Amino acid sequence: MQVETLKNVSQTTDLKSYLRVATISSKTALFFFYIGADAECLEFLNDNFSAGLQSPDFESAKKIFSSGEITPIDVIIADIDYNESELKEFYSFLKNRNLNSIPFIYNERHFKKETTLKQHEAVDDIIDLRNWQYDFYSKISFLKKSKEYSKAANTFESDINPRRSVFKRTFDIIFSLALIVLLLPLFLLIALAVKLESKGPIFYNANRAGRGFRIFKFYKFRTMIVNADEKIQALSHLNQYTDSKNGAKFFKISNDPRITKVGRFLRNTSLDELPQLFNVLKGDMSLVGNRPLPLYEAATLTTNEFVERFMAPAGITGLWQIKKRGRSDMSVEERIGLDISYARKSNLLYDFWIMAKTPKALLQKTDV
Repeated sequence: MQVETLKNVSQTTDLKSYLRVATISSKTALFFFYIGADAECLEFLNDNFSAGLQSPDFESAKKIFSSGEITPIDVIIADIDYNESELKEFYSFLKNRNLNSIPFIYNERHFKKETTLKQHEAVDDIIDLRNWQYDFYSKISFLKKSKEYSKAANTFESDINPRRSVFKRTFDIIFSLALIVLLLPLFLLIALAVKLESKGPIFYNANRAGRGFRIFKFYKFRTMIVNADEKIQALSHLNQYTDSKNGAKFFKISNDPRITKVGRFLRNTSLDELPQLFNVLKGDMSLVGNRPLPLYEAATLTTNEFVERFMAPAGITGLWQIKKRGRSDMSVEERIGLDISYARKSNLLYDFWIMAKTPKALLQKTDV
């Protein structure tokens, strides 16, 4: 890793002692501004960006921005102790210079739970920089696009009505907990059936991307043979979705040979989805929202207008399920259009309407 002083700025200021730019080759052409001094985090950033700047604190960062001699920045990453007044002052500085459109990420280790719930408007996302294992380019692309949409249309639910988010979350907790207790005997019967039919774990869990391109562990009853994900490439020619002209991709095939007999029954009755009630209880998902996507699918939706579908929470059921679930004649654009429609119209009454329509959609007529 090669790190050099940014000479065109340091020649005119006293920033030389703390200003550095990474000049290594990278997977992306993104430029970061890192506020902090953690060697491991810097190494991670240098592995994921083509170049970047570093300063130890907000005051130093303001001097660098004020110099006006830096490359356009794709993301600001704060890795210093959280101080609300200092963050507020720095955000005001950015707004006064029309720089508040730059995605702003804070390292998770500087936030306590109670602080996260009161997340400052400057912070677009909170992640663990030491354990982030996914495509950072997709994350930044999403944040940039979402800020554009949010600024233009004030799309985020919490921006439109903060109470709505509280009511939705409260309902999710009460309803999911009640269903878990009520359906516990059914959980046990399904677990036994899955275990008796084929070797492997009872539950399937995988990383999925939900609202804000947030990555979480997604739970289902296992309906496929073990290592089914490794066979996707070999079965790609059977994909019911044709590739979108805009680059978006989904994967689903009719009569999937990877699905077990018990798994087919669980899928056709939607019983395989029941463990997602734990995702709802944890706050990863909502009862109603857009389906959380596998990372290889989500990454194709973060660089254009499709990104708007990530502005809605991830959900067990949603507009796509009640309109098109189980149909094999749906295009990529049509599915994403339904996701975006929900993201724009989302409200509690709309959620109740979708939930009322869900029971009829639970039973699939086709194996897709």
